[in-house]
Amino acid sequence: MDYKNAGVDIEAGYRSVELMKEYVKGTMRPEVLGGIGGFSGAFSMKAIRDMENPILLSGTDGVGTKIKLAFLMDRHDTVGIDCVAMCVNDVACAGGEPLFFLDYIACGKNYPEKIAAIVKGVAEGCKQAGAALVGGETAEHPGLMPEDEYDLAGFAVGVADEKDLIDGSTIRPGDVLIGIASSGVHSNGFSLVRKVFEMSRESLDTYYEELKTTLGEALIVPTRIYVNALRSVKNAGVRVKGCSHITGGGFYENIPRMLPENIRAVVKKDSYEIPAIFGLIQKQGGIAEEMMYNTFNMGLGMVLAVDPADTDTVLEAVRAAGDTAYVVGSCEAGEKGVTLC
Repeated sequence: MDYKNAGVDIEAGYRSVELMKEYVKGTMRPEVLGGIGGFSGAFSMKAIRDMENPILLSGTDGVGTKIKLAFLMDRHDTVGIDCVAMCVNDVACAGGEPLFFLDYIACGKNYPEKIAAIVKGVAEGCKQAGAALVGGETAEHPGLMPEDEYDLAGFAVGVADEKDLIDGSTIRPGDVLIGIASSGVHSNGFSLVRKVFEMSRESLDTYYEELKTTLGEALIVPTRIYVNALRSVKNAGVRVKGCSHITGGGFYENIPRMLPENIRAVVKKDSYEIPAIFGLIQKQGGIAEEMMYNTFNMGLGMVLAVDPADTDTVLEAVRAAGDTAYVVGSCEAGEKGVTLC
């Protein structure tokens, strides 16, 4: 009896590491110390010495049940982007600059090419965010997980000068809400999606005219990373007052998280284009509109609160970063929360 016969293939682990190295190298920043494969990732803090009071920010998350879609479609090179996005968007939402990222993959059996494809996506997400992929872990769990399944989670660390933190405390009545378009469903609400649609290869390969693609392709589109958009806004000289990353819980849970007491956000539903995938989900599932806005991002992955005088500058800065932005509402005096109208 040996470890391989027990279900853990050490040689496959070595092979996975070799395959992923080329992707990891593409994420390196000058602050990264040492090579790939150490017991820990080392990152120099030299670059933040000029900050008055540097604050470390962190975020951790996974991909949720969207991972089932990757299994069914046998597509493993995009969920890594989702994983990075869910972490770095939270860091950026607080005004932080993502510095580095670590991933954790648990699998029933280590198939090196599959693991390398997952890490390829993680590396792509890190490149989009400007974060270094400084480490990770692939754990083989025979007997605990089916051989063809895996789970993926990650952890991001970023930094901000204390004076640049976005905490919502300065939001006032009359401030403008700017929404930044999502790329689709992102990585939230898939437990509901999987109840609405039959999760089979035939169902996912079905072409929908309103989507201009198949259901599977529309659903697996990776989560948009907003680090560059927020960086562009900051570089334009604008102080964002509040920022909400629209994830699980949709508008009703996430927008109030950025608001101080006695401020209410008013969002106009017709102020931007809602992607067709949400209309299809609502129609096919017979889902009430309120539940849609309480579950999904409904086409907005990030909502910013800014001074009215900064509106045009923010819109242009977001667009210059390659994202689409809309004025979607405003803030007013009232009970803390959100009104959709």
